[in-house]
Amino acid sequence: MEIVVINGPNLNVLDMREKSFYGGFSLEEIKKEMLDEATKNNISLDFFQSNSESQIIEKIHSLADKKDVAGLIINAGAYTHTSIAIMDALKILNIPIIEVHLSNIFKRESFRQTSYISLVCTGIISGFGKFSYLLALQYLLNKICDGNKK
Repeated sequence: MEIVVINGPNLNVLDMREKSFYGGFSLEEIKKEMLDEATKNNISLDFFQSNSESQIIEKIHSLADKKDVAGLIINAGAYTHTSIAIMDALKILNIPIIEVHLSNIFKRESFRQTSYISLVCTGIISGFGKFSYLLALQYLLNKICDGNKK
């Protein structure tokens, strides 16, 4: 079984962004912690990042026919607030989808408080820094162990 993690724009330079919102750690650090947890649970992790909306959509499309994918964790970055196309792509998936954000988007600028992708996600985890990803992973691991899909 596999869990896919998709990261959107500017997350590749996470450690250079506003430390008050993002904590000063890198996406590679998050990836390592998630890989450690997934490995402990005999789950593989496909970790993907792109600054390109089209590449993110292509990655989502590639998951539609994969039988071994048990869930998706997505931090679409700024595309969360702007991309109907990513939302539409997510609609084709029949797996749990967890939207994550490092910062609490509801305590930020008003434009960040709107999420198009939330409309098609199983749940959202926001405001816990890198632990947002680990909480999402724990949820999916629990779903896999329970044998539930969506």
